[in-house]
Amino acid sequence: MTARQPLMLLVDDDPVVRDVVGRIASEEGFEVVCCADGYEAFNAFERAPVFALVDLRMPEVDGLEVLRALGARVPSCGTALMSGAGTIDEAVAAIKLGAVDYLHKPLDFNRLRDLLGRVREDAATRRSLLELDGDVARRLEFCGMIGRSAIMQDTFSMIRRLAPHVRNVLITGETGTGKELVAKAFHTLGSRRDRTFVPVNCSAVVDTLSESEMFGHVRGAFTGATDNKVGLFEQANRGTLFLDEIGELPLSLQAKLLRVLETGEIQRVGSVDRRRVDVHVFAATNRDLHAEVAAGRFRTDLLYRLNVIELSLPPLRDRREDIPYLVAAFVREISSRLKKPIGGISADAERTLVNAHWEGNVRELRNVVERACILAEGDLITTRDLVRLTVPAAGAAGSPAGAAAPPQSMTPPNDRGDTNQLDLVQKDHILRVLDRVHGNKKAAAELLGISRRKLYRFLEQHQLHTPQSSRNA
Repeated sequence: MTARQPLMLLVDDDPVVRDVVGRIASEEGFEVVCCADGYEAFNAFERAPVFALVDLRMPEVDGLEVLRALGARVPSCGTALMSGAGTIDEAVAAIKLGAVDYLHKPLDFNRLRDLLGRVREDAATRRSLLELDGDVARRLEFCGMIGRSAIMQDTFSMIRRLAPHVRNVLITGETGTGKELVAKAFHTLGSRRDRTFVPVNCSAVVDTLSESEMFGHVRGAFTGATDNKVGLFEQANRGTLFLDEIGELPLSLQAKLLRVLETGEIQRVGSVDRRRVDVHVFAATNRDLHAEVAAGRFRTDLLYRLNVIELSLPPLRDRREDIPYLVAAFVREISSRLKKPIGGISADAERTLVNAHWEGNVRELRNVVERACILAEGDLITTRDLVRLTVPAAGAAGSPAGAAAPPQSMTPPNDRGDTNQLDLVQKDHILRVLDRVHGNKKAAAELLGISRRKLYRFLEQHQLHTPQSSRNA
């Protein structure tokens, strides 16, 4: 997948200006979309340009209106205004709307080239930072999961320590938190990594056939049993059986499952023979099984048999600092599959995702990113792509009352004093950003999405130094 040139929007009702400026911009490495008026420009917003050069005086829709609409539709787009008869008030209005420059006609081509060069470098820096997020995501990947948060790092450490020894594990957590990935991690890192991993969704097993599905049956055991059938336990023999949503199992089958766990023997439906099986059983649920026991819907003895080791996964809203890296990994994977040159996500869109409630957790996040990748017309996913998808707002229904405000995309490490892998990744990320902006702390803080005060505090805490020439930046 090759990266596209940065996209520039050129809006001017004069065809000569469009021809000359468009040729210069192309020479400076831009893909240029030319528009003869504001209405054409509005339609071009869908392509999410990284920069727009707009004429002030145009019929019907003037340049300030274009800048105002562009700021609302593509907030990550840089803008500049040009005019042959502009006033100071108009220049001030353009700056208030976020314009980075105000060019007078006839244009000074050297100044124009300098402006385009700066814009191109900024676009390259943003792309480099997006690639850096992807690199960090790869370094943080663990058995298909990604997490830089302390709670996920602790989870990964627990799996590494327990995997070689456990036979039964209960994995709890909300829908979409990655319970099957955890089960696969236990299997992959355990003693049976070369054996079969058999997943089964207990909620999808029909009650009347659940015993046959689990333990198999012999020919003639019931109407429709025309052949012998091997059940899931026999399929997983000497390997791992993953029982997803185990809280959905009927009580009658829970008793038989308990017996298998205790004796290591199964009995096919309709048979008097018992068969030995050697199976590691990992179970998962999004229910509170203790509450299910109290309500009489789950057996106490089965809970304690499964609950030798319990691993609880946090909801995504409790590990928001992982979202940028999850998004980077999803965009890389999905854009490659779709063969679309999407480099990443704009800062505004990232903030939208970080602040969302995510009732469906990582699964919901991935689905939103995939739909945004399908809809995206530029090389960045923008807030507009996400607004179309109705991303839930922070504090929406279902969010915990009095929940703390979500952290920034980049937060200082904890104060434990140990320099672990997580700290090193974070330091490396911040130092690379500082290097790319030549030590300018203000620019680095803006790119990182944090305040300058927070950046200074991080640098002082870890005794990191920037180049002498920019220490006062």
